[in-house]
Amino acid sequence: MYDEPHKLEDYLATELQCSCGHKHYVPIRAVEIAPGAIRTLPDYTRKFGYAHPYIVCDEITHRIAGEKCATLLHEAGVESRTLILKHTGFDEATLGEIVLNLPEDCDVMIGVGTGSITDMIRFSSYKLKLPCFTVATGAPMDGFAASIGIMNVNNLKKTMQAHTTELIIGDTDILKTAPYRMTVAGFGDLIGKITCQNDWELGRIINGEHYCKNIADLVKDCLAHVLEIAPRIKDRDPDALGDVMNGLVLSGASISLYGNSRPASGAEHHMSHYWETVMEQRGMQHAMHGEQVAVGTVLVLMLIEELLQKEIDFDRARDFVKRFDRKRWEEEIRRTYGTAADEVIEIENSAGKNTPENCLRRIDSMQQHWQEICEQLKTMPSAEYLMNLLKEIGCPYLPSAIGIDAATLKDTFLYCKEVRARYTVFQTVYDLGLLDELSDGVQLRLNRIEEKA
Repeated sequence: MYDEPHKLEDYLATELQCSCGHKHYVPIRAVEIAPGAIRTLPDYTRKFGYAHPYIVCDEITHRIAGEKCATLLHEAGVESRTLILKHTGFDEATLGEIVLNLPEDCDVMIGVGTGSITDMIRFSSYKLKLPCFTVATGAPMDGFAASIGIMNVNNLKKTMQAHTTELIIGDTDILKTAPYRMTVAGFGDLIGKITCQNDWELGRIINGEHYCKNIADLVKDCLAHVLEIAPRIKDRDPDALGDVMNGLVLSGASISLYGNSRPASGAEHHMSHYWETVMEQRGMQHAMHGEQVAVGTVLVLMLIEELLQKEIDFDRARDFVKRFDRKRWEEEIRRTYGTAADEVIEIENSAGKNTPENCLRRIDSMQQHWQEICEQLKTMPSAEYLMNLLKEIGCPYLPSAIGIDAATLKDTFLYCKEVRARYTVFQTVYDLGLLDELSDGVQLRLNRIEEKA
């Protein structure tokens, strides 16, 4: 593994032995991000030995690129079949539609779209033991190169094992025509790496969690570049859009390199998954994933700033976690998660992250390493800096801007950490017995910002 970040192509289809003790591998064979890149689809299809592609899109992405893909393949002598999805809940029904319409001679699946479609194709191709390609019609999230997919299962957003796509095409002539909101959402997903990298560091310090500095540095370098070019996004600069797409692919590749989403997903993503879960149950349209992640990143930075102002009483924290009331906790999970509660409760049954013994172990570790923890937290940029940057490019940065009211926000702070077993700063603050108090501090700060706006 490289001891300093390299270009994306250097990581593709190459086994890398790493000083972290793991071997890393991204099975992506090619990435084309350039004007007119869609025209390379037939060449790659034949080069990789496929003859019967199955194109999956929805009505919108069919018009944007799906029809063009089929035409280009036909002109090159490659006959494909196209499915225009009618089920777009990206759940069990969508998976059923994809499988029921699968051609018998299919040898490669091609997802044409953005996050949800490409996640479904990577998941369904994994289940069907077929390879897959991705043709992006926008750049709103970093899942293009990932080895996992997000799917609605029993009313809860779940991370599922999926195929990594063999080919990613990001035609900037197409990407620049995508709604500006979609591009901004892609940027929002990328800036979430600020706080997810912090969570990984906390997991390393407090839990002794495995950590790969080389992959972390790769993501941080990608993030630094995207932050640098951010002001050009609002001008729809093709090079800037290509950089965002490249950053999203590289971020997704970090997931494949590591084998799970630890390098690219933390507390800010837990907030997003919680919001999507509860808003869908309420019959409400939720904001785009990347918009939610951007807002979540701001909120996590605010929570960190509140934490750094506190004098920590570790004995008080121990008394707090010893009083954990499993029955009351389960009642609150059923209240807040609704029909998804059983899935969340099962996560806790397996992980036991809230049990007094596990909390006490982490508190002992925190007390021993508190200076190092504070030094790590102080490396985070200020919430104000990030809000100003998001405002400049027209990305939401306040919960009210994406339909999150004060009551939902309070529940988010208290319970979104239950959506995954992964350790984040939310668990840190919970273990210290401060999640209720510090989340109120964040809300007061938000109220002052709203009053000035």
